[in-house]
Amino acid sequence: MITTSNFHEPRTVKELYPYQVKAIDAILAGLGQLERGENLLYQLPTGGGKTVIFSEIAARFIREGKGKVLILTHRVELLHQTSRSLQSIAVPTKIIDRKVHDIEDQERYACFVAMVETLNNRLNENEDYLGDIGLVIVDEAHYNAFRKIFQYFRDVTILGVTATPLSSNKNLPLYENYRRLIIGESIADLISMGYLASPTTYTYDVNLQSLKIGIDGDFTISSLDSLYSLYHMQDKLLQAYEERASGTKTLIFNSGIATSRRVFEMFKIKGYPVKHLDSTFSDQERRDTLAWFKETPDAILSSVSILTTGFDEPTVETIMLNRATRSLTLYHQMIGRGSRVLPNKDRFSIIDLGLNAQRLGLWEAPIDWQDVFANPRKFLEQTLYAKEDAGLDNDYLITDDVKARFPLGRDLFQFTIRDHYLDCVRTGQRPSRALDRSVVNHVELIRANAATFVEALSLQQVLQSEIQWRLKQYTSCIAKSTENFFRWLMEDYNDKLRRALNQAYTDQPMYPPDSVSQED
Repeated sequence: MITTSNFHEPRTVKELYPYQVKAIDAILAGLGQLERGENLLYQLPTGGGKTVIFSEIAARFIREGKGKVLILTHRVELLHQTSRSLQSIAVPTKIIDRKVHDIEDQERYACFVAMVETLNNRLNENEDYLGDIGLVIVDEAHYNAFRKIFQYFRDVTILGVTATPLSSNKNLPLYENYRRLIIGESIADLISMGYLASPTTYTYDVNLQSLKIGIDGDFTISSLDSLYSLYHMQDKLLQAYEERASGTKTLIFNSGIATSRRVFEMFKIKGYPVKHLDSTFSDQERRDTLAWFKETPDAILSSVSILTTGFDEPTVETIMLNRATRSLTLYHQMIGRGSRVLPNKDRFSIIDLGLNAQRLGLWEAPIDWQDVFANPRKFLEQTLYAKEDAGLDNDYLITDDVKARFPLGRDLFQFTIRDHYLDCVRTGQRPSRALDRSVVNHVELIRANAATFVEALSLQQVLQSEIQWRLKQYTSCIAKSTENFFRWLMEDYNDKLRRALNQAYTDQPMYPPDSVSQED
């Protein structure tokens, strides 16, 4: 049990807003309804003050003698931001970063703030590294990296906080770790109450056909850099700035370092006050760059992903998205950097050069986060992937030579794997079940037109283009389209189909006679 002899009554430097008080009461009530070891998730838009809210919750938890509090972050910027927030309300806090190993004076501290990777390493070495933890708070809880820590706190309540309760890994939904979700004020409500600036979005038409999708479901950095480094895209960025953002403090988000440096050079040649910032900068270089950006009127800062979290510069007036993304979380994080209000700032501009608003909706548009939390796959299918895959053909075009080999059962060609994939998602089945259904469909088609197993294998070869078409639909649905994965999928599908046909023709040999060696 923690004593409060070294824990002063919290002194709130910044008075809590009414909606923050409401949120704290709701979260504490929700935590009180959980059994020990059950977890709670809280959602509040970027700019709403999540750090202030969970710092106050930590203070009250400690003050009531319920145990110590551990707060986890995934970025060093958030680590220090959280520590400052706790210190401002007099919570004795110990930062655990890579420099900290053994903590011999744990009794001095009521709260620990740790980087997830660092703490995971310490706990791997010693599961009892921290003692008397009664509450774990996870900042930016949508990141999958935090899951590795949960095994060490199975009997401790975990409070996750995030602006977007949508897991960074669609195969590991948040509802697997959090029992329920509490929703905070919406972006639209915070704007109407004057706590967030009101946005105006300008969308510029761009051709994104060259972009490729990586295994994480987002566009690959290499394909984004290849596109956005082109002269005509650089020219479009400059045109958009001069039309909509000239004379405003502007933060530009790029996909990669190469693009960001080219953007910097372009604006520098044009005589604009501009700097570039990326993850390769030293801590001092980063501080100097951000200080320049803060103090310089009408400054332009070209960056990559380093400023999506843990960065707060209220004077930003324009956000330029010089990239495309399929990540709703990243989209909200980037735009949120311009949403802070000031006495002389209640509006900001969003310049979208990646069709992101078309793909993901306007930043301030309402989202049913409870439904997203409970049915993340359905949400992705109905919003993001359905729009991305709208160009897919709905029917396979049967060529004349294929028609000649399949005179019977041609209605079986009407099988659309995407429809079956969506059905699996809606009914809670594994998405790969759609492929199993496709194999069954192909077996039925071949059985209708082949009398023997040998003929069946011949027809399987005729169907290779059709199989390839179906698998392209499937990989588009699951947003996984690397060449190696597709090659493996083709081999695996054909192997399953061959085995299924063998079972269907149980009275036929496994292979045609001419495939058997002379030794046999």
